[in-house]
Amino acid sequence: MFISKTCEGDLQILLTALRARVRASLFQDPELATAPVGIEGSTGRCLLTLLGVAFILSGLIVGGACLYRYFTPKRIYHGAMQFSDVSAGGENQPYYLPRVEEEVEISDSMAVISVPPPRFRPGDPAYILHDFNRKLTAYLDLTLRTCFVIPLNTSVVLLPQDLIDLFSQLISGSYRSYLVHEDLVVTERIDDIKSLGFYIRRLCDGKETYRMQRRSSLLGGGIEKRSAEECFTIHHFENKFVTETRICKA
Repeated sequence: MFISKTCEGDLQILLTALRARVRASLFQDPELATAPVGIEGSTGRCLLTLLGVAFILSGLIVGGACLYRYFTPKRIYHGAMQFSDVSAGGENQPYYLPRVEEEVEISDSMAVISVPPPRFRPGDPAYILHDFNRKLTAYLDLTLRTCFVIPLNTSVVLLPQDLIDLFSQLISGSYRSYLVHEDLVVTERIDDIKSLGFYIRRLCDGKETYRMQRRSSLLGGGIEKRSAEECFTIHHFENKFVTETRICKA
């Protein structure tokens, strides 16, 4: 049988292509060659996805905690109390009983009392913050622009729910009560206020901050050197009586 040169050339090309395909199938199995690459790529994508999800969840947790601090439900109340000073004696009582007004913001973990400037009597305007978790109280004197911190006095300050009940009763009108004296003494300056907690740090940021103790708890507390002390008073209430807090710097 005779084959033309054209057909012979085409046959040669076909055989060459067939040999190349057979050689490729023998030395490079597509499944064996691509399987490890596919597995490694899939594993890498899974790890990246898990890392991304973990990063997003951690961000949500931290962000949620910060938002909770800022947006914890707070209730604002306004109240007033009239008081008589029993220690002054009946003959020294004024014809009109002095009156204390204040506004308080209450949440489950803290209470902030806004004390306006008093009328017709000495006293400083102030913010008073009670941190019930940290068991601390901070006084921010608005005249001096100075903070004073002391352990929370649970015998004077009502718990948040009891405070709400008290101010709910005061909505109907002022409340007649009596005066309790509290004498505090500055002991030392606080340079780092971070340890005082989020709420007090926010209140006292950028202001001189001092630690205080009750005069009665100091050694020789009964001896008062009033002439050598710089003192100021704040009238406020977070109970069924009015407290006159006297803060002295030696």
